[in-house]
Amino acid sequence: MIAITGVGIGTITGYLIRKGIAEGKIKSAEEAAKKIIEEAQRQAETNKKELLLEAKEEIHRMRNEVERENRERRSELQKLERRLVYKEEMLDKKSEMLQHKEESLAKKIKELEEKETSIDELYQKQIEELERLSGLTSEEAREILLGDIKKEVTHEAAVMIKEIESKAKEEADKKAREIISYAIQKCAADHVAETTVTVVSLPNDEMKGRIIGREGRNIRTLETLTGIDLIIDDTPEAVILSGFDPIRREIARIALEKLIVDGRIHPARIEEMVEKAKREVEAHIREEGEQAAFDCGVHGLHSELIRLLGRLKFRTSYGQNVLKHSIEVSHLAGLMAAELGADVKIAKRAGLLHDIGKAVDHEMEGPHVTIGADLARKYRESKEIVHAIAAHHGDIEPQTVEAVLVQAADAISAARPGARRETLEAYIKRLEKLEEIANSFEGVEKSYAIQAGREIRVMVKPEEVFDNDIVLIAREIVKRIESELEYPGQIKVNVIRETRAIEYAK
Repeated sequence: MIAITGVGIGTITGYLIRKGIAEGKIKSAEEAAKKIIEEAQRQAETNKKELLLEAKEEIHRMRNEVERENRERRSELQKLERRLVYKEEMLDKKSEMLQHKEESLAKKIKELEEKETSIDELYQKQIEELERLSGLTSEEAREILLGDIKKEVTHEAAVMIKEIESKAKEEADKKAREIISYAIQKCAADHVAETTVTVVSLPNDEMKGRIIGREGRNIRTLETLTGIDLIIDDTPEAVILSGFDPIRREIARIALEKLIVDGRIHPARIEEMVEKAKREVEAHIREEGEQAAFDCGVHGLHSELIRLLGRLKFRTSYGQNVLKHSIEVSHLAGLMAAELGADVKIAKRAGLLHDIGKAVDHEMEGPHVTIGADLARKYRESKEIVHAIAAHHGDIEPQTVEAVLVQAADAISAARPGARRETLEAYIKRLEKLEEIANSFEGVEKSYAIQAGREIRVMVKPEEVFDNDIVLIAREIVKRIESELEYPGQIKVNVIRETRAIEYAK
């Protein structure tokens, strides 16, 4: 019992002690909480005061800003009002000035009308007085005055035109020489000499007998089929083919060379080889025509025109190969057209085709110019090309720049030294005839054909021929040369009159 009592007392005592401790902690916690609440209230009050203060400051600043903007706007409005007032005052002044000016203008117009009326009356009186004094009406006087002015103006215009023409000719001649020299310098073409014989080499002299054949049947067959003469003489290991038709001569050469290689020479074999040679030459002609068109940059030609171009390779004029000449004319005309700003394609095309008539002029009637123009028209070349071909020898007047350029290029290509040649005998005869014509005129002392017959210098007797006469002599010599001589290009006639005074100091 004592123990139980002691335990109960201890339990109660412990409970009371723990209760006292807990109550002390609660009380201290309540005091701490009260302090924290008081501190928070004081802090909140402080923050509230600070925020109120900042809000008051912001309100004050915004109020100042608004007042400043209002002041500026009032100032601007005042300025605008002042400007409007000033402008109104100025407009009022200007309207008053305009009104004064209108009034003064109206007065002046009235005065001018009155003066004009008086001037018209005075002018009419003067005309009547002049008509009375001169005995002419105003129309007659006007016609006389206009006639005098017209004569004066016509004379001045004639003098001006003459000066302009003279300057234009000088400039044109200078520019033409520059263009022609530039074109010649840039263009270089081969010149092929004319030949009427072809030499075919033989492996040995025994082949000559086989070519002749029994009783000459082989050579007769070959000559009959080709139209070419075979000359078999003492020339070692060679046979000469003679004929004026280059195409036939080429066919005969190819056929003979094939027969020599083949070794079987008899009439049937000859006929077969001649046919093969004809086909080869025809193919070669077409190739040459195509190559010429390609070299000149001319496209879209009719196939027949290309074939005719190829035939020109076997055609010569005064020793100049016509195909080479046509290619050169095409290049020259194109270069000059480029310098002048003309149509280069038309110039080159017309230059290439200008002598196309020479391919068939031995088969058709008429000059090669007319034949060439007809061919170009037949194969649907343009009017400009047909006209340039028809005008390149001056048979008709050239109407286009390209036609003139083709004419000039043709003359350049044909007349340049070395482009054409003739036999020595004909050349010497032409020079002698040239000097003979010049010497036949009265007053001519002597004459010299120079520049390969392209110029003749005529020396006249100064005591018999005067300066004014040499122009007539030169013209008469030109007429005689044109009517009596045939020559390529042109011939310059240079008549010289020279007077010398010689004394000796002793």
